[in-house]
Amino acid sequence: MTKKTITLNLGPQHPSTHGVLRVLLELDGEIVVDAKPDIGFLHRGFEKLAEHRTYRQNLVLTDRLDYLAAMSNNFAYVLAVEKLLGIEVPKRAQYIRVALVELQRIASHLFWLGTHAHDLGAMTPLFYALCEREDIMDIFEAISGGRLTPSFMRCGGLAADVDSSFVKNTKKFTDTFSSKVDVYENLLTENPIWKLRTRNVGKMSKEFCINTGISGPMARAAGIEWDLRKSNPYSSYEDFDFAIPTGLQGDVYDCYMMRIKEMRESAKIVRQAVDGLPESDGSPIKAKVNKFPAGEVYHSIESPRGELGFYIVSDGGKSPARLRVRPPSFVNLQGMGELVRGQLLSDVVAIIGMIDIVLAEVDR
Repeated sequence: MTKKTITLNLGPQHPSTHGVLRVLLELDGEIVVDAKPDIGFLHRGFEKLAEHRTYRQNLVLTDRLDYLAAMSNNFAYVLAVEKLLGIEVPKRAQYIRVALVELQRIASHLFWLGTHAHDLGAMTPLFYALCEREDIMDIFEAISGGRLTPSFMRCGGLAADVDSSFVKNTKKFTDTFSSKVDVYENLLTENPIWKLRTRNVGKMSKEFCINTGISGPMARAAGIEWDLRKSNPYSSYEDFDFAIPTGLQGDVYDCYMMRIKEMRESAKIVRQAVDGLPESDGSPIKAKVNKFPAGEVYHSIESPRGELGFYIVSDGGKSPARLRVRPPSFVNLQGMGELVRGQLLSDVVAIIGMIDIVLAEVDR
């Protein structure tokens, strides 16, 4: 008697696929036999568009990649352009950039925490997490006029300097944020239902992460102590004191703990950046951008989802001759088929949430 399996579409319209992701599942009862991610529903051709716009015009396109971490996309892009130009960014601008991208990391992790918990049946954390995320969005709006896609960074520095209200509001946020994380943990960390849904689900080994190219909180959850802010510091990250949390099992629960701990560490970095912010001496917040030389560069940062890199080829013109993005969501998604194989159908939702994808970054 041959064993029969059924084929089931999960997505692309299902809310737990976090965007337009279609997963073609082969099931033996409720056990996953195979899974094939089907992407491309949100492909907008960013890399080709970038070749027909100037370096400055491309900045607003980067916001729309990982729209939950727009500041991080801006940051990675301008760092790559600055590497091509060989220019040094003012120290004050470097510190402000660090504060902004770490606030963005917290905002991204908060949105992940709320939606991930909601996917697994816990509605309350979503309401709590979005409250603190709104505080960060208010800070972004006050300095840039935009909340989701601020486009605040510039090649050479920032669009404008920040004032005392930015420092005041940021300090106010960091003063209370740790106690808010305690509330999230009270809801989930020792919750027996949460543990049953996340422990020993989607386990990853160090070797699996390395072979698949997985980076960010997922890799650290598997015990890999790798963070580009430490290994390849940029924008004065070497000036700040922070830890790199790592896990043991690399399962859904460990990925949850990594992001909880990373939010605490990011809040510490933000506070150090605003406390140690170099005083404005009246000099420009943006370095002068000279003529673009011919050449090629790659620069990557530690985004909320892992290694985000931009590769630029220049022929000396006003636009990149070629531009490619190394998006962590796309690379991390590669391991999904292996992670869900042998798991229950209900665990697929937990594993997709663990990966923390943004489909606009996957498809580009």
